[in-house]
Amino acid sequence: MASFGSDHHRWVFAFGVLGNLVSIIAYLGPLPTFYRIYREKSTMGYESLPYVVALSSAMLWMYYALLKPATLLITINSVGCIIETLYILFYILYASKQARKHTIKLVGMLNVGLICAIFVVTNFALKEVSVRIMVVGWICVAFSVSVFAAPLSIVSQVVRTRNAEFMPVALSATLTLSAVMWFFYGFLKADVCVTVPNIMGFFLGVLQMMLYVIYRKPKPLVAEKKVPEHVINIVMLCNSDVHPLDSQTSSNCDVNSTADADADENEDEKKDEETVSAVADEPCSSQAQVHLDSPALVVCSAA
Repeated sequence: MASFGSDHHRWVFAFGVLGNLVSIIAYLGPLPTFYRIYREKSTMGYESLPYVVALSSAMLWMYYALLKPATLLITINSVGCIIETLYILFYILYASKQARKHTIKLVGMLNVGLICAIFVVTNFALKEVSVRIMVVGWICVAFSVSVFAAPLSIVSQVVRTRNAEFMPVALSATLTLSAVMWFFYGFLKADVCVTVPNIMGFFLGVLQMMLYVIYRKPKPLVAEKKVPEHVINIVMLCNSDVHPLDSQTSSNCDVNSTADADADENEDEKKDEETVSAVADEPCSSQAQVHLDSPALVVCSAA
């Protein structure tokens, strides 16, 4: 029995340490995003909500681990609190005025208001430590489920567009591995609050990786068939007739223009008259040869 208890303790410790290592890698996953924010000196439309929720979750798990107590849970969640706090501060530094105000409001509501309310209520309203641990544990489960469910929007987008190009498969694989480690840690310690959310995290991670394998090569879009354009060329000549022409035929319009300009005609009317006959550079008495590759409509103005 002593040997079994010793081996059991070793396995719990091993999975706890592996869970710490993999979770730290997962916490460092957004570093390329924040490097890009630093390079562009702008948050570029990224949302701060995932980091605020992750910080709230880490703070609650820290509180739960202190009540148990559970050393390996304390270490990883203390690291998580530090990393997520740095992310939020970095985000606020480069965010626009509106995004900065929104982030500060979220931090005030979730990381200050909600956490303080949970701490005060559970400490003063729940006198028994076992009941307090259970209540705080299930609150942690609710937050963890919300964090694991966040990628569902990406899953929906991948299924809809049949394109997994923007799915963070490396982060999904890391979170799945982390869920496996913490599941066995919670299972061996008979801690339901640690076991339950990591079951969901494992299945969601596997689902994301399966979708990535299926849709990693996006299907080429079928090019739309263009309707041929029918261009009608309009040629202004000096006849009142209208002649439709084929693509291989030509038309001649010979009209002798004998109109005399009136001396009292104003300059505006002359300009209008010049604009109307601007199509033909030569006088109307010349022959206009029309050779077109598409059907044309020849409109001759009346003399």
